[in-house]
Amino acid sequence: MPDDAAPAEIRHEESPSKGRYAIRVEGMEAEMTYSRAGEHLLIIDHTSVPDALRGRGIGAILVRRAVEDARAAGKGIMPLCPFAKGQFDRHPEWSDILR
Repeated sequence: MPDDAAPAEIRHEESPSKGRYAIRVEGMEAEMTYSRAGEHLLIIDHTSVPDALRGRGIGAILVRRAVEDARAAGKGIMPLCPFAKGQFDRHPEWSDILR
């Protein structure tokens, strides 16, 4: 996201079996969804960023937030989504929660 833009609020929505992180930028919504696999594992299954917002790091912001929240809650993440997997490959410091 551009440095001069105000940081957008990331919404986190959860149900007993699924969840999502979403962010609205310039009237468009990007999201990252996950499924729960037991009490201690989240499976990131999809990341979607509108074409007009791509290349601005918005998907990475969503994955980073999921990593921060999972780490704080003592949970692991299995990134099945190719985008999320790529983010984990770029961030070896996240290996402590990678499953």
